[in-house]
Amino acid sequence: MLGRNVIMTNSLEKYALLIVKTGLNLQPNQTLVVMSPIECASFTRLVAQTAYQEGARDVIIQWRDELFSKIRFLNAPEEIFDEFPEWQKNFYLSYVHQGAAFLTISASDPELMQDVSPERMMKAQKANSMALKEYRERLMSNRNVWSIVSIPTAAWAKKVFPELQPEEALTKLWETIFMTVRVDTENPIMAWNNHKTNLMKSLDFLNNYAFKSLHYRNSLGTDLTISLPKNHQWLGGSDFTPEGVEFIANMPTEEVFTLPDRNGVNGTVVSSKPLNYNGNLIEEFSFTFKGGRIVDFSAKKGYDTLKILIATDEGSHYLGEVALVPFDSPISNSNILFYNTLFDENASCHLAIGKAYPVCIKNSEAMDAEELQRLGVNDSLIHVDFMLGTNDLEIIGETWDGREIPVFQKGNFAF
Repeated sequence: MLGRNVIMTNSLEKYALLIVKTGLNLQPNQTLVVMSPIECASFTRLVAQTAYQEGARDVIIQWRDELFSKIRFLNAPEEIFDEFPEWQKNFYLSYVHQGAAFLTISASDPELMQDVSPERMMKAQKANSMALKEYRERLMSNRNVWSIVSIPTAAWAKKVFPELQPEEALTKLWETIFMTVRVDTENPIMAWNNHKTNLMKSLDFLNNYAFKSLHYRNSLGTDLTISLPKNHQWLGGSDFTPEGVEFIANMPTEEVFTLPDRNGVNGTVVSSKPLNYNGNLIEEFSFTFKGGRIVDFSAKKGYDTLKILIATDEGSHYLGEVALVPFDSPISNSNILFYNTLFDENASCHLAIGKAYPVCIKNSEAMDAEELQRLGVNDSLIHVDFMLGTNDLEIIGETWDGREIPVFQKGNFAF
């Protein structure tokens, strides 16, 4: 019988290989850029080693230290947060223009920044987004392959499993993550191929109907109608670069998604899970939309953070993504609140405030920003997902010829 350490090592190696070969689909002689918390160093090095073994030209690691970030936010002079170093901007742009692949390891303490001024954090976020606008647009248009994955950190694991001892919480979160990304299967790469095929059923249904609008209702108080652009398309499972390289942007992923008509959102939506934004939790919040724009909002916790988020720019007052996830799905069925958007959004139907994915408009690669805006594609410095799915969510799709088709019933797809 294999010991726990051997099993863990085997799972880590399978996970690293899955990320490199399936998540990023790293091509021979391609450079990989990794953004990683320093707490994740051991696994990040394993990913780097795997990438080299799979033919990477080079691996570049950008380390992040959230504990130092808190020190900086609490002590640096105010004007610092309006600045973004030119060398960092050049770092990202130089690699994005080289055709590098980008991997982000998402793992943070959900409440680390609760003592930090939300205004300072938003200033820094805005400066970052403005400086890296071209980099973000290239990734959101799939011109470079990119993927977001996660591994446990001690603080995050303790937040998710507060009843467990620290070591037990870490182990439990590792096991859960391995399950959500199918590393617990004999052949994770084959399991992902099967998963992508299963998601095609939902994509085919939605793209065949090409709905004019979706009407959401549930017992939390959501009553929202979202108009969809006439030439929208639903995507999910995997994405493709213009050259046809397939990759998976989020691991795990259970969603299919598109974009709303920027000016066609009306009604109220109520959150079903907390939102971890920049190390601050926003809980029990709601938005009211009129003509696409947020005209009112509330939050039981994190109101100031939410207010500042919405005020980032004009585009942050509008929606940029519509995503559907069955309530009866693997991550949802784990009954675990992750306090991490990568996981929680794949356990729940969700929307996103801010920038839309242009690839959700057919033939968008040939369009400039003005043409995309005319088609109802929202633009913003931010893209922030929040969850609304429940076990009683009902969604009715309206076709362009006026028919009403059930899309969701009792939290799950109706077909």
